[in-house]
This record gives sequence, structure tokens and C-alpha cells, in this order.
Amino acid sequence: MSGHEINPNKWIDLYSNYLFNYTITRVRDRETAQDLVQETFFAGLKSMKNFKGQASERTWLISILKRKIIDYYRKINSNKSKAEVRMNLNFDGENEGDWLEHRVADPFDKTAENNLENTELGLAIHDCISKLPRKQAEVFKMKTLLGYETETICNELGITASNLWVIIHRARTSLASCMEKNWF
Repeated sequence: MSGHEINPNKWIDLYSNYLFNYTITRVRDRETAQDLVQETFFAGLKSMKNFKGQASERTWLISILKRKIIDYYRKINSNKSKAEVRMNLNFDGENEGDWLEHRVADPFDKTAENNLENTELGLAIHDCISKLPRKQAEVFKMKTLLGYETETICNELGITASNLWVIIHRARTSLASCMEKNWF
């Protein structure tokens, strides 16, 4: 995928609604959500040279946005000493998708320790994905890692949207269990 080019002139048209909808469900304040999306676009412009094309442009922007959301919660919780920051990254289950900020290395802080932790985490994730049943792994990669639209995946694999979400849920549950055993 190294031929993947980045086109910031189209970001607002292509991604602003998606990024805003993603953000508003996590911060629940319209103005804050708009600010975080704008900060994401600025951060993307500043770090364009770091885009390697290993993910889609949208997936790359979402990863920047996730960091912005974590920073937002870290900032508003800074008055509470070293409070643990929890964010629900998906709403499929009671605790499914919880994000503990202290367990995640900052992808923009390139210290040797964090690089090693990110590499180890990436290897653990890929190892867990490889243990999934073939169809679960394929659907999970297409939806989560490659950012394909639901309709595209369904058409390509000949499955229904509800079947896709069942497969995604099972994959996430298996991955969470695998990561709990092998990483956390």
C-alpha cells in the first residue's frame, strides 16, 4: 500500500461528517467535538510526512482523533491528580471497548520505550487476529483495519449487515480475550 497518497484538500468533504459523528458520541458536546475534529485536521497536516500509507487516510485520521480525544479527557481530569481516564470506544456491550489511557503508548511520542511497546502491542494484536477463524479475521480486518464500508464488505463476502455485525462482535470478544491473556 505504499502508493497511498494523502490529499488534505479533500479531508473536509470526505471525512468531516464521519469524524464529527465519531467524536460527538465520545465527548457529547457539539462545540468540543467540532474543535477536536479541527485539531485532528491540523495535526494531520503537521504530520503528513509521517503517513506511510499502511492504513487508509480515514483510518489514519481516526487514529489521530482518538489521541485528541484521550488528550481532551486527560486535560479535563488533570485537576483530579492522576485519575484513570476511561473512554468507551464502542457501545456493543457493558465494558466492551473500554480504553484505559495508561495502557496505551502515545504513537506520536517516539521514545525507545514507547516504540518497543507499540511494536510488541502490534505483534500481540496480529498474533491474536491470526488465531481467529478465517472469516472473522477477514471481516474484522476489512471493517476495523482497512476501514471498508459495511455495504462493501457485505457485497464482497456475500453476507448480510446483521451477519457482519455478529461476526465483528465475535471477533472483538475473541480478540479481547486473547489480548487479556497475551498482553495486559
